[in-house]
Amino acid sequence: MTIETAPWWSRWRETDGVTILHVDLAPDSEREQRAFLLLDEEEKSRWRRFLSVRARREFVLCRAALRVTLCDRLGCSNRQLAFGYLEHGKPFAVVGGRRASLGFNVSHSGGHGLMAFAENEWLGVDVEERVAGRDFEGIGSLVYGAAERQLLATAAGVDKMQLFFRLWSMKEALIKAIGSGFSLNPSRFEVPEPMQRGDQTGVFHFPHAPSDAWRLLDLGEPRFAAALAYRMSSSTPNAEAARDA
Repeated sequence: MTIETAPWWSRWRETDGVTILHVDLAPDSEREQRAFLLLDEEEKSRWRRFLSVRARREFVLCRAALRVTLCDRLGCSNRQLAFGYLEHGKPFAVVGGRRASLGFNVSHSGGHGLMAFAENEWLGVDVEERVAGRDFEGIGSLVYGAAERQLLATAAGVDKMQLFFRLWSMKEALIKAIGSGFSLNPSRFEVPEPMQRGDQTGVFHFPHAPSDAWRLLDLGEPRFAAALAYRMSSSTPNAEAARDA
């Protein structure tokens, strides 16, 4: 499946067998109109329920880009493609009534979206636009563990903002990868200590499922904080146990 004029997404990173595309979410009424035509009726209804112009734009541009990319990779038409959802909302592709094996994940923040694709359904990607002036320590007290909070408390100014969004993008990528949603309290686990202090990659184990190994990568760049997580071990992650973690 292709789109008639230049797409608003492009290849951004290729790492460990995962392809990540960047989606340009800048306001563009012509793009948004073309994107809307690609949505199915359920997606159009969902689009109408968004109250803000920004939320509508982010949804329609990301979902249309996802549809085109999935159809190209799965060799199907747009009409054949549908989406199913796990208990906590993690989506998967359905083609002709059958669940597709290709894994994917989508994130957007501000003017940027990221879409990750791999032959691994247990992956998560996150992008965070860095916004100054927030109560970083107050918010951090709710979502970070003790060591992460200590690091945040010792940082100041721009460094505090950079650290907050760097840590959050990594934790969010892990939550999205396991598909638990916020039934898993993010303050109950911490990213690997070397990554807290600047390493770009590491191996992570959720406290409630220590036998499952997850690769975590910090993909941040000057425009935004970003991270990727995916399952390394062969067993099926126990997302349900996250409720009690």
